[in-house]
Amino acid sequence: MTKKRPEGKVINWKGEVWDPSMGDDKTPLAHPNSRFTVSVDQCPAKDPAWDDPNGVPISAIIFGGRRETTVPLVFQTKDWNHGVLVGATVASEKTAAAEGADVGQLRFDPFAMLPFAGYNMGDYFNHWLSMPDRVKDSSKLPKIFHVNWFRKDTEGKFMWPGFGENSRVLKWIVDRLEHPEDKNLYESTPIGFVPKPESLDLSGIENEVKGGVMEKLLKVDNESYLSEVGKARGYFERFGERFPAKLTKELDDLEYRLRRNEGI
Repeated sequence: MTKKRPEGKVINWKGEVWDPSMGDDKTPLAHPNSRFTVSVDQCPAKDPAWDDPNGVPISAIIFGGRRETTVPLVFQTKDWNHGVLVGATVASEKTAAAEGADVGQLRFDPFAMLPFAGYNMGDYFNHWLSMPDRVKDSSKLPKIFHVNWFRKDTEGKFMWPGFGENSRVLKWIVDRLEHPEDKNLYESTPIGFVPKPESLDLSGIENEVKGGVMEKLLKVDNESYLSEVGKARGYFERFGERFPAKLTKELDDLEYRLRRNEGI
């Protein structure tokens, strides 16, 4: 957990003795996907009913991928099935979490779960699509959002400051949940509900997102998204007969809206 390498011998993640003379080339000190974890009991925001066998209500599900272009800072899907399509088409730059990955290369990463999924993703999609029939009141299903902190400008610099400032986007999500009829919060676009720039609380970071940056972060480029639809169709072919027809319909509907520039 330090920025400086330890000077003496330590135990690496394989349980092996490691010392500086071994060098990272032979035996790395840490795995490239190493994490620091603690018990959820250390989290002050943990729900008091965390261990309740009846569960706790979930208001929102947030997907996210590492995208330098195309995908806006945040958007909300139109309904559950559309949200499942968005989850199924999450795409990210490859990271060390993906076994054998070319780090940095773009790949589809359904639900940001592909490196950790233990069974056919077509069946996984169907499991998600079954939720409206498995709950007493489908209107209480969580609303589904997608975030992208990684949009870059023409100079290759991140446009959104990220880190703690991401809470501003989370605030907008909460506002959407608590005030679903407030049309001042969103624009209806072919891909979903996108914030109006003025609906995000940017107090204190105005200089970091000036000069039309927010408009670029929230822009939906129909032609770019149509290209995404084509890539998604190609990707989904690998699931064959196990790919759910409901998602094919959602993808068709998305393409229809994009070609006609119609909101949801």
